[in-house]
Amino acid sequence: MTRSLYLIFLFFFYLFLQVIILNKILLFGYVNPYLYISFVFFYPLKKNRFLFLFLSFLLGLCIDFFSDTGGIHAFSTLFIAYIRLPLIHFLFKKTPIDYTLFKLELEQVGQIFNFVVTLTLIHHLLLFSFTNFSYQNFDRVLINTIFSSILTLLLFFLVSYIFRKKR
Repeated sequence: MTRSLYLIFLFFFYLFLQVIILNKILLFGYVNPYLYISFVFFYPLKKNRFLFLFLSFLLGLCIDFFSDTGGIHAFSTLFIAYIRLPLIHFLFKKTPIDYTLFKLELEQVGQIFNFVVTLTLIHHLLLFSFTNFSYQNFDRVLINTIFSSILTLLLFFLVSYIFRKKR
């Protein structure tokens, strides 16, 4: 399968997984996994940045369309897609020369963990901040962010472990 077809498959896989299965999960009334942000983690660095930002925005917009959330997923996903490159530079110590050979799966587990946790927490904090949009509900924003991030990260690392390639 070519890389472009793989990216198209990944886009629609995460979209349908989120819309059909994961949006139906609501633990304790406020915990929901958002595994679709994994698309941002795995998108290759050597591809066109504008296309990546556009696809991230489109994925978030599609999630918004099916969830009736008015653009908060699109903004949150676009934001983490935008800061992904500086975060890779900071956490992985990669330069633009290294971007063509960069694959998340080939990096050290600790660095991957820091990268995924940071982007997930930022995404969820933005998402729930815009959902509640009030300082009076800041405790609810933090609770939603923490517990939804934990569930999302558990699912992400479980799925990554199941589908990883043997070296």
